[in-house]
Amino acid sequence: MTQHTKQTELSARWWILAAGVATMLFAGILYAWSILKAPFASELNYEASALALNFTLTMCFFCLGGFLSGQMVRRIGTRLTIIISGLMAGIGFVLTGFLGAVNPLLLYLTYAFLGGSGIGIAYIVIISTVNAWFPDRRGLSSGMLMMGFGASTLLLGKIADRLFASAVGWRNTYVIIGIAIAAAVVLSSFVIKAPGKDTVLPQKKKTAKAKSEDFEPRDYTPSEMVRRFTFWRAFFALVCMTAVGSSVISFARDLALSVGSPAALATTLVGVLAVCNGLGRIITGALFDTMGRRFTMIAASVLTIVASAVTLIAVSIGSLPICIAGLCLTGLSYGTSPTVSSAFTSAFYGQKHFATNLSISNFNLMVASFIATACSSLQTVSGGYTAPFILLLSLASVALVLNISIKRP
Repeated sequence: MTQHTKQTELSARWWILAAGVATMLFAGILYAWSILKAPFASELNYEASALALNFTLTMCFFCLGGFLSGQMVRRIGTRLTIIISGLMAGIGFVLTGFLGAVNPLLLYLTYAFLGGSGIGIAYIVIISTVNAWFPDRRGLSSGMLMMGFGASTLLLGKIADRLFASAVGWRNTYVIIGIAIAAAVVLSSFVIKAPGKDTVLPQKKKTAKAKSEDFEPRDYTPSEMVRRFTFWRAFFALVCMTAVGSSVISFARDLALSVGSPAALATTLVGVLAVCNGLGRIITGALFDTMGRRFTMIAASVLTIVASAVTLIAVSIGSLPICIAGLCLTGLSYGTSPTVSSAFTSAFYGQKHFATNLSISNFNLMVASFIATACSSLQTVSGGYTAPFILLLSLASVALVLNISIKRP
């Protein structure tokens, strides 16, 4: 391979990363359910419990789609897998725009199954493929991809909210979103590709600040990974951390209203939460590259504890300024979880089976979504947010203990 060819490939990887971030921006609209669910509650009179269940099912199918993506890539290749995922997600959103005031099972089929599965497939294959180009900056690569995914709620969610209230209407908005997702994901399949076998990429250099792990890295198969006790400690730590963000995202607007926020500000705070989510993802990726795995995971747990505690104080005394601080901290802490999941899985269990291993690790989202549903029910039963945040603070503390105990694969 000539020097010119090497430089061309190194330059190309940044274009591949840019394409991945742009695609994740469209795919991340799935997380804007707190905004996208509005017409189903106001116009179609869907019950709150049915809408909460749809988000839980969406996360379940998102995880299942991610697990399926690894099998699809091996059988039909990266490009076709991405194309299929984009079409599934796009069709799911388009069909959601045609739903009426009928049994919510159709919503679960279009938004949760088709939309969730399609985006879950795209999520894993894009992360694993793009990260393969950055063995030297895997944390940064993961963080930028996650930032694009997390920023979608603020950018596209805001646009969708305005279109709902305009002459376009919510039905046409869903159709537009579906077409945009399909177009973005399908087009990305012609840019995002795995590095060739002969491609020589820069390797990660040890820094003075980052402490190296005291083990020899190797590639673990999925079956080997799930038989490791360390994996399950990390998995349940991620469940506890993710549950905090998932719960707050599901009722962020109502939470802000409960402490005296004006309606317009409450809607804006949902977007602020998403911005902090995106920032948390890229900051965590940079920390992985500079400070190492152990420091980053413990710091993420501490941040989650602080976020839960601050928000608990806010709802206990009814303080809007403290609530805003709590929401910002929660967004940052929630942004750490997907980046930790990606970077930890790669660092501990290798790159060879990374796509499948990451999809298994991401099942923490499914478990956390059920905790989020439980927190919503607890809020309804107790009539306030104090009890849910006591539970979330306890879970965040458990995550810290688990992360401290993780030392070897």
